[in-house]
Amino acid sequence: MQRPLAGARGPIVAVLVVLATAVLATGVGAAVAKKPLKGKITADGSSTVGPYATAAAEAFQKKHHGVRVTVGISGTGGGFERFCRGETDLSNASRPIKISEHMICAQNGVKYTAFTVANDGIALVVNRQNTWATCLTVTELKKIWDTGSDVDNWHDIRATFPNVSLKLFGPGTDSGTFDFFTEKINGKARRSRSDYQASENDNALVQGVAGERGGLGYFGLSYYEENQSRLKLVKVDNGNGCVAPSVKTVQKNSYKPLSRPLFIYAKQTSFKRGEVAAFIGYIFNNERGIASKARFVSLTDKQLKKARYQYRQTLNAVFRR
Repeated sequence: MQRPLAGARGPIVAVLVVLATAVLATGVGAAVAKKPLKGKITADGSSTVGPYATAAAEAFQKKHHGVRVTVGISGTGGGFERFCRGETDLSNASRPIKISEHMICAQNGVKYTAFTVANDGIALVVNRQNTWATCLTVTELKKIWDTGSDVDNWHDIRATFPNVSLKLFGPGTDSGTFDFFTEKINGKARRSRSDYQASENDNALVQGVAGERGGLGYFGLSYYEENQSRLKLVKVDNGNGCVAPSVKTVQKNSYKPLSRPLFIYAKQTSFKRGEVAAFIGYIFNNERGIASKARFVSLTDKQLKKARYQYRQTLNAVFRR
């Protein structure tokens, strides 16, 4: 059983008590303390983080019927575009914000806090009829996905592979998963071949690989976990042997180079609203349960401790202004 935030008298009550005390001087403390939470929270961004944010929202709304949390999926880049225009309260991201995106936020007066909410291993998947590819090296992956690659047959990847047409499926260029995979495999951001079936909808990628005998694709681990009966997982060899993504290998960072943290960015002006601060607090009081329900890799003890500390610091900073 998880411990509540330090100094809390209960997972949700803790957040409300802190909020009521912190904002009392503004004249809204009594309303926060005495009335049920109400309002709308808008989130958008990563298709990878989307299921995690949705699971958190559904559970939170069951406890706070007056709050509505909407979770859009436009890709990490698309989410940051809306976020930095001030259109959303939260931005779900499968990579850190870029300097160019941060500058747009700054120009628009959007200040934020980035919270690490879960971990992920990018899953490399093939069609279940594929009996030959059980592990691919990073060098082979670069050969397939690098800019200018004309590899279109499995036999071109490895001489022992059969003469089967290769059909590639992957996230679109607005996806944080695309950015992360491309940089880790090809060595440079945006350096990727473009002649593949791209989609910001990971379910469309699942369907594509499942429907092509020679299909190969990649996306967040949770989407593979949900579709194990339709896909086959391929291990990755970074030079130290073949490793599959799992809770253990992702948390220990032994699934290299495709393990990564996942984020929710919170706009600080939104954080001043009781429902937004309470929602983030709810996530860190129930992080492992949310991760388990949404089939994500939970934070390590060290990561969770840091996230809770950061949450308390953000509360103090926002409400002391």
